[in-house]
Amino acid sequence: MSVRRTYYITHPSSRDHDMGPGHPEQPARVSAIEDRLIAAGVLDFLHHRTARPATGDQLAHAHDTLYLDELAAAAPTGDDRLVRLDPDTAMNRHTLTAAAHAAGAIVQAVDLVLGNDGGAAFCNTRPPGHHAERGQAMGFCFYNNVAIGALHALDAHGLDRVAIIDFDVHYGNGTADIVGGDKRILLCSSYQYPLYPLSRPATEAANFSNVMLKAGDGGDAFRAAVTAHWFPALERFAPQLVLFSAGFDAHAEDPLAEMRLVEDDYAWVTREIIRRTAASAAQRVVSTLEGGYDLSALGRAATAHIQALMEPDATF
Repeated sequence: MSVRRTYYITHPSSRDHDMGPGHPEQPARVSAIEDRLIAAGVLDFLHHRTARPATGDQLAHAHDTLYLDELAAAAPTGDDRLVRLDPDTAMNRHTLTAAAHAAGAIVQAVDLVLGNDGGAAFCNTRPPGHHAERGQAMGFCFYNNVAIGALHALDAHGLDRVAIIDFDVHYGNGTADIVGGDKRILLCSSYQYPLYPLSRPATEAANFSNVMLKAGDGGDAFRAAVTAHWFPALERFAPQLVLFSAGFDAHAEDPLAEMRLVEDDYAWVTREIIRRTAASAAQRVVSTLEGGYDLSALGRAATAHIQALMEPDATF
């Protein structure tokens, strides 16, 4: 089987963070993806790495020091305690360890794909990150993993241009808060509206390419909007690295939204982004898990995305 070198990065703490019975952002999400990769015969072809924790300096690239200190001070120490930060977002005693490793995983992935071997990477970690703002946790998120990865690529590796592709069904308000106005970063987002966290359509910025979709929209609407908006923006920007904020909750089976994407749509957008940025990014791509709450749909969609990352030729 000919595949492109693709790293698979995870950490045991991703299964220890738990926000309580019945919460949709549950530890089983990590296993759902891994089990499907095994069933599809994919897992053995990935290059496995155990995530390292992000350092304080790496977290502080994207977050206020005061926020990081307050979050650490609020973290519980008892086995059975939960500290609720908002109605949807809570910490147990493992949460910040898991969050540090989720942020560290994308830093590690960036280091790997920008190294001599190039390639791609998928971070099967949780908690997700794209709702975490510079100074606020929300929407199941504590540290903004993709923003931390993008800023690390720019500051530690000296890149000039990084693209973030966020196809989660919920708008990544935290990523927008952190990278808005940074000319080194192009943020391409698709989202259902109206839907959490927005009470009005997303604010535009010079470095944003937003695609607003509605309940009931499926692959045809998604592909048409992405083709019309993201692809021209990416061509003009010519990113040197592509980061995916990979949420799979626009899937037709997801319980938290009303869009109708299927596995082929996730494979298509992954292939097209890699193909259309191949000249500038040299197929250097890192993906980090965001949403996706029906376990079966999550496993299938994430596997389709990862298989597209692994395909060796961006010309197809």
